[in-house]
Amino acid sequence: MSERKQHWQEVWTTKSPEAVSWHQDDPTLSLELIRAAGLRKDAAIIDVGGGASVLVDRLLERGYVHVAVLDIAEAALRQSAERLGPMGDDVTWIESDVLDWKPVPGLFDLWHDRAVFHFLRDPAEQAAYVELMRTALGPEATVIIAAFAPDGPDRCSGLPTARHDLASLSALLGAEFRLMDDRREAHVTPGGKIQNFVWCRFLRQ
Repeated sequence: MSERKQHWQEVWTTKSPEAVSWHQDDPTLSLELIRAAGLRKDAAIIDVGGGASVLVDRLLERGYVHVAVLDIAEAALRQSAERLGPMGDDVTWIESDVLDWKPVPGLFDLWHDRAVFHFLRDPAEQAAYVELMRTALGPEATVIIAAFAPDGPDRCSGLPTARHDLASLSALLGAEFRLMDDRREAHVTPGGKIQNFVWCRFLRQ
C-alpha cells in the first residue's frame, strides 16, 4: 500500500464523514456548476476524490444515471455505498489513486474534483493528472475543479497543499480547456475554521 493510500485510508477509518474538514451537509456549489454545464441525464459524470461526499446522492436524486465515484480510500467509498443502500447499485465505485487509474478513453462528459488537485504539489504529478483527465474525457466535456485559493490553507489533513487561482488552473489545463465560470467559496469546516476555495468550470474545446 502506498504512503498516500495508507494516509487516506487511516483518515477514513478513524474519523466520521461529519468530522473531516472538507465535509459539506449539501454540495450546493458543485450542483450549481454541474447544472450550468447543461448535461443530459444520461451524461457520464465522475466525482474524483468523492469519497463519502453526498454529491453522488444528490446527482442520483436529480435523475443522472451514469455516475462514477473515484477515491483512494476504500473506507470512504464503503461509507457512501452503505449510505445509499440499493440506490448505490447503479454507481460505479472506483478505488484508486487518481494518478494510478487507467480510464476508458473518452468515457466521461463531466469531471468533478473538489479538494483533490490541491494535494498534488509536484509539477510532474500535476501534469500527469491533467493528461489522465484528458484521456478520460470526451470532446466538449466539462471540468469542475475546486482547490484552495491563494489565501487558503497551506496544509490540510496533515499534508502540505498547493494553492491556486484562475490563472494557475487555466495554465495547467492548457488552451484546450476554456474557462466558463469561476467562483470563490469561504468553506466553514466542522470546527468553525474558514478555508478559502477557488472554483473553476472549464469546457473542452
